[in-house]
Amino acid sequence: MTFGATLRDRALDRGARTGAEPVWRRTPTAVLGTVAGVVVLGAGLLAGRADVAAFGVPLLLSGTWSGRPGAPRGDAPDRPTAATVVSPEEPTAPGEIRATVRLDPPSGAGLVVLRAAAPGHESTDLVVAADRAEIVLRSATVRTGPQPTFVVDLRGYGPGGTTAEDPVRAAGATRLVLPTAVPLGRVPLPPRMRGLTGPHTSRRLGAGDELRDVHPFTPGDRLRRIDWRTTARRSPDLDELSVRRTYATAEATTMLVVDSRDDVGPDLRTWRGQGEQRVDEATSLDLARQAAASVARAVVDAGDRVGLQDLGRRRRPLPPAAGRRHLRRILHGLAMTSPLGSPARRLRPPQLPADAVVFLFSTVLDDEPVVLARTWREQGHRVVLVDTLPALRPVTEPHMQIAWRVTSMEREDRLRQLVAEGTPVVPWRATERTRAAARFEALVKASERHHSAHVHRAQVAGGAV
Repeated sequence: MTFGATLRDRALDRGARTGAEPVWRRTPTAVLGTVAGVVVLGAGLLAGRADVAAFGVPLLLSGTWSGRPGAPRGDAPDRPTAATVVSPEEPTAPGEIRATVRLDPPSGAGLVVLRAAAPGHESTDLVVAADRAEIVLRSATVRTGPQPTFVVDLRGYGPGGTTAEDPVRAAGATRLVLPTAVPLGRVPLPPRMRGLTGPHTSRRLGAGDELRDVHPFTPGDRLRRIDWRTTARRSPDLDELSVRRTYATAEATTMLVVDSRDDVGPDLRTWRGQGEQRVDEATSLDLARQAAASVARAVVDAGDRVGLQDLGRRRRPLPPAAGRRHLRRILHGLAMTSPLGSPARRLRPPQLPADAVVFLFSTVLDDEPVVLARTWREQGHRVVLVDTLPALRPVTEPHMQIAWRVTSMEREDRLRQLVAEGTPVVPWRATERTRAAARFEALVKASERHHSAHVHRAQVAGGAV
């Protein structure tokens, strides 16, 4: 897929607006050559030096010949340099963005001067011979989502540099950078499973591998479930059969809720829209995309279903599903999350599937994540909050120090309130990111101990053997 407009079309449009104005013009080099030739030739004639005057003749002829009428249609090129910026069709991963500049100079051009620039990088100048060429551009970035790419300014020069075309520009379209997933291992599961089959053991009776109890045979029990050893021990005359009952298998449903209402970086000065975010520093939304992609990959690898909900946009959520193809849809949806104007207050929380575990990715800079987590817990969902605020750089301005101190104190109060209400908080920033897998594993083991204790109480109450 070719991105950017063709420079030839732009030049033709500009020529149409200015009438018969030529695309190629004389440069100061031709004028200086003519002036230098006249000066050297005159000085040689006045001094009576034929050898000095001979040096001025080539300079004078060269400048006069290049500036003669009809030169742009004669020795100089008769069309502008055509160039396009080509990028790969598929979305890329963070780390490096690539594009290719394809040049098509006219036959009479001598060389082409290019200046390539990318957001957050210094511009690069390059001089290439006037020939069909492909130049590969690369830029490093840790940002995700829609990212601007390259802007290339170029200018072609004729033979000897006496003519040059008007500067033209080619810009690549915005690239979609997908988040990369970090291996996590196991992640917390919902308190109740859904479906009739899956990789997990539910609390319902059904076909499975985990024994629940041994129960007298009742109508509807399958004959292959008869436990003959227990039957022989309990009823030697086979008056009463005993069957082994198991827990049914089911699958877990996970909902990823991304709070994309704000996108803040490590520099407090950029929080109010002043200045640009650095491409070598991940923002809160970049961390949220990476954390959500990591959880989604762990869920899909376990054979469960995962869905996506964006708090910053009022649109239909991505429903839960399983499989690698659905994981690619999740990654694409995460890359498309972005702030959209001023965040609007929700009258009610988004509706989520029943018996789902909710992973809320937020910076917790206001009270809405606390309200949402409390509401979902009251509805029976298990909620895990992933703190995506990046590590901030210290500031020297006194007013910003005071403002951040107040904001951070309010934020810490919200986090403590969430933990006190039973919502675990998992930080996801520079150093804490490497410990996220261990924290999730600790939550899983705590849930397993609670589930084992509940099953044991149920077996004791039911008189299982």
